Amino acid sequence: MAQDNSSPLAEVNKSLSVQIGEKAILCCPVLPPTSKLVMIAWEVILRGKLLCRLSYKPDTKETATPSCTNGRITWASRPDRNPHLQIDAVAVTHDGLYSCDIVTADGNYRLGYNLQVLVPPEVTLTRGKNRTVVCEAVAGKPAARISWTPQGHCTTEKEWSDNDTVTVRSTWHCPDSNASAVTCLVSHLTGNRSLSLQLSSGTRTLRSSFLLFIWYVKLVLFVVILIILGFAFFKRTKKCRKCKSENLEANLDLMREDTKAAICNQPSCSKSSLPAPVTLKP
Repeated sequence: MAQDNSSPLAEVNKSLSVQIGEKAILCCPVLPPTSKLVMIAWEVILRGKLLCRLSYKPDTKETATPSCTNGRITWASRPDRNPHLQIDAVAVTHDGLYSCDIVTADGNYRLGYNLQVLVPPEVTLTRGKNRTVVCEAVAGKPAARISWTPQGHCTTEKEWSDNDTVTVRSTWHCPDSNASAVTCLVSHLTGNRSLSLQLSSGTRTLRSSFLLFIWYVKLVLFVVILIILGFAFFKRTKKCRKCKSENLEANLDLMREDTKAAICNQPSCSKSSLPAPVTLKP
């Protein structure tokens, strides 16, 4: 990653972000064509402490190149041809300040870099208990941001490690959601990632089964009640029919007795009242 940032100002500071494992090239300021170079020096300050200083004097061809972090911070080429600084395979420990100082007969120039090493987090998405989903952005630098689709009740925790990386853990919880899937969105300077998880339908199936069971029980109770009411109505109707039949038969018997009594109360027929027999003569 080459940075050809320069300025004729006496001092310029820039921010530079490089992903871990990549090669970084830090450039010195560009001098006016008429400037006479006296000395070039790189100063490396890591974690607030001066780590090393590389220098070159063109008049004497003298080069001072101390070992910086096991030789991973060196001149990009011969300093008399290219005074840029090279960091081969950037590591988390390379976070710091890097400045190129150029001394000329006309004055001094400085171009400084605030180098930030980026570490992409490892993203995981797992299913928790009670319809919860956990999204983790592990060991990222800087800390990642986590959002959810659909939105729900989320709790976020951060855990810092000794190498300045951060693990972000977000728990999504929405028991009343009818969503069939949930997506974790992780935003980071090294790139954005998203992971989706199909929610288990066990809870919804259990709930549906329970509601279906309740509906079935209600239906059975309703049918039983209908049967009981129908049986009671049939029994009552049968009893009423029997009562009516008995009453009708009793009335008929009473009518028979009344008729018989009425016949018996009429005047009796006697022989004297009968007409005399007629004798026919030959």
